[in-house]
Amino acid sequence: MRHFSRWLACGFWAVILLFPRDSISQPTNYQGKTIAVIQGRSAGGVGDLRFRAVFQFLQKHIPGNPVVVSEYMPGGGGRKAANQVYRAKGDGLTIGASSPGILASAVLGEPCVEYDPQKFIYLGSPWSVNYNIFTTRKGAGLNNLEKLRAATGLRIGAQSVGHVQYIRGRLFAWLLDLKDPKFVVGYSGPELDVALERGEIDARAESFDNLLTRGMENEKRVKDFHAILEIPKGHRPPEFAQFPEIESFVRVQVERRVLTMSRVFWGVGTLIFLPPNTPASLAEVLRQAFRSSFKDRQFHEQYRKLLGVDPTPLMPEDQQRSIEELPRDAEVVEVFKKIAEVDPLPPRR
Repeated sequence: MRHFSRWLACGFWAVILLFPRDSISQPTNYQGKTIAVIQGRSAGGVGDLRFRAVFQFLQKHIPGNPVVVSEYMPGGGGRKAANQVYRAKGDGLTIGASSPGILASAVLGEPCVEYDPQKFIYLGSPWSVNYNIFTTRKGAGLNNLEKLRAATGLRIGAQSVGHVQYIRGRLFAWLLDLKDPKFVVGYSGPELDVALERGEIDARAESFDNLLTRGMENEKRVKDFHAILEIPKGHRPPEFAQFPEIESFVRVQVERRVLTMSRVFWGVGTLIFLPPNTPASLAEVLRQAFRSSFKDRQFHEQYRKLLGVDPTPLMPEDQQRSIEELPRDAEVVEVFKKIAEVDPLPPRR
């Protein structure tokens, strides 16, 4: 018995020495914890709604049912929030969420990028199929492509330089050959709709989900629709079957490759990610919670209720793989960079 007691004591101290307290006390059970989601956007837009649709199901599927709260940190097209999460402690209590614009910012070498997007640990997205529409306000009288392309100095609104909708607006303007377009930034997502109605701006690029959230019949009364960007290519809602896909305006191969890169950037959905130093075991707990949430029938019902469309989930490992395989074609990057910045749009060949 004495030998057994000595053996037990030795075993106990060996465990303590080999596995320090910090390593065995990581919160795989989140009871009583609060998870902060740092969103690189303002509250109330479509991106925020997409994440809100997941919230209650995360609480349901994470062990211990923690509280999940949003902290909004708009700025730099999501770069400010991404920088914050990149430096955060990998304790599983901080999650980042932003538009995929932070990928473009990093690949294009934009200023104030202090993160490497390929080092984040990605948790998936509630959507991956998306469509973007170029719209103008009815009051501008630009109800067909001929009038649109003949107009000069069109004021195109967006959230901020580098934001995904800013880049899409400039991409539409470039390929549609708009004359001397002006880009007006500083709006939140909901403020853009108000600005368009008030005549502060003339046009914007916006997601199909945003149109559905506001009501298609109402949108048709106040907006004209001109062209669509399909992501993935070949998929579009029947409501926009008659509008040209933006690739039909391409002239040369480099323009086609810019569009291909764009579809990769934006085909990864909403980016939801953990700090790079998060332990793999802890990251897997959260990844599994997202997988379970995306498969939850009630999540699909809630998403439809909030956004008016079905979710198209992208699982964590698929999102991670897509980001790791981002193309880095130097010529395409250079052209895309000019579109994403504030300087004049690149000349077309």
